[in-house]
Amino acid sequence: MSRKVAVLMGGWSPEREVSLVSGKACAEGLREGGHEVLEYDVTRDLRALVDFLRPVGGGGPDVVFNALHGKYGEDGCLQGVLEVLAIPYTHSGVLASALAMDKPMARHVFGSLGLRVAEGRVIERRTLALGDPMARPYVIKPIDQGSSVGVYVVREGDNLAAVEFEEAKFGQRVLVEKFVPGHELTVAVMGDRPLAVTELIPRTKFYDYEAKYTDGITEHVVPAQIPQDVYDLAKEWALTAHEALGCNGLSRTDFRWDDTRPGTEGLVVLETNTQPGMTPLSLAPEQARWAGIGWSQLMTWMIDNARRPE
Repeated sequence: MSRKVAVLMGGWSPEREVSLVSGKACAEGLREGGHEVLEYDVTRDLRALVDFLRPVGGGGPDVVFNALHGKYGEDGCLQGVLEVLAIPYTHSGVLASALAMDKPMARHVFGSLGLRVAEGRVIERRTLALGDPMARPYVIKPIDQGSSVGVYVVREGDNLAAVEFEEAKFGQRVLVEKFVPGHELTVAVMGDRPLAVTELIPRTKFYDYEAKYTDGITEHVVPAQIPQDVYDLAKEWALTAHEALGCNGLSRTDFRWDDTRPGTEGLVVLETNTQPGMTPLSLAPEQARWAGIGWSQLMTWMIDNARRPE
């Protein structure tokens, strides 16, 4: 059934450019599926957004495709607006979006269910000036950013002063986690179905923002060529994380796997993305293609499975 779909994209987070690419690609896929598409670059003008979604005299969209990334777009803020307006929207609701975006809170949820997370804690950014908060190597992350924005791996010989400067624009509190060596893995969940495990092999030091969105920098191996027990557990944990957070539609959970540890002991959950990237290089659409789900078919599935406010 053809729908009128508003694709929200852009915004003002550090992930604006990625969001614009995602939004344009999703809009194209929706049009290929026979839907009427309205594209909208979101700004801080809330009145303009409401007028676009609920125009005087009617005629607004049937459903919103949320292609925003980063703060305000995937942390529950925009979702709250759409709930108030009673407009169906793709991806997860207010609580799941907020929980997943808050990395320390998501770690608590994962740990309470027996999902292994890396040793870590939240610290004040200014305390980095006093020295290493844990033995190197470790990872410093903003507590509420996506796409590896502001993530820094501190290794032997690195300058902490440079890390402090880089983190200045991402808040006063940061998450510090023990770096887990080995393999970068990810699993997309579509509804109640974990699709596959992909291994990411970046040609940079780690899978950072540049590696995620620059063609040719990272090799994607799907399905990952890893032991079957690790493969199966990654899929199981991705579905558990999706359900525990209360995710809706499509999500993606990222892992590290230390292959020097026996069995599945080296598998660690990093985070769950409630609005995984939808660019031509993105992982969730790639896993959907591997599972036989085409681009326009995936777009239609997502609006068919949009969250409907009560």
